[in-house]
Amino acid sequence: MKTVAVIGASSDRRKFGNKAFRAFSEEGHRVIPINPNEPEVEGVKTYATVLDVPDAIDMATVYVPPEIGITLLDGFEKKKIAEIWINPGAESDELIAEARRRKLNVIEACSIVGIGRNPYSL
Repeated sequence: MKTVAVIGASSDRRKFGNKAFRAFSEEGHRVIPINPNEPEVEGVKTYATVLDVPDAIDMATVYVPPEIGITLLDGFEKKKIAEIWINPGAESDELIAEARRRKLNVIEACSIVGIGRNPYSL
């Protein structure tokens, strides 16, 4: 079981940030929603940033536009997150280059598919 931060978690069940939250929860992971604009997602308290989470985070899965994602890399680095999944739509050449420059372990793929789930069935 991993502690997974869903960056851009949403209470809108049609959005991938919500689908990821549900998929990882259903697979038995501890899921932490990160969204400064929502108080909770699926009944779980949200945090504004990964730095606000008191516990260690094993994995972050990113569902925000790349211009926001790039501003979050410093927090990922400080929090020492082992895996950072950049989902389709969240990537840009600039974001990936900067993440790699920082020696972050970036995976460019759909994290929901990565755990063997179909996001369109959620």
